[in-house]
Amino acid sequence: MTQPTCTQCEGDDLEQGFIEDAGEHSKGYARWILGPLEKGLLGGAKRMGRPRWQIDALRCRRCGHLELFARTPA
Repeated sequence: MTQPTCTQCEGDDLEQGFIEDAGEHSKGYARWILGPLEKGLLGGAKRMGRPRWQIDALRCRRCGHLELFARTPA
């Protein structure tokens, strides 16, 4: 795999991180869920039975732009 570059400034110094979810009853990290957002009776997102992927985030040290990838099933 080639070294990723920033799609905004073309910088090549990207650092890896993750997106935090600090909501009530959260596991501490966000996930990408397949399909459009559908809300349930209590206003929460319907997620049962939907595939989920870990969100990998790369931040450009030069301009601060975030690149998000969902490559790994969660």
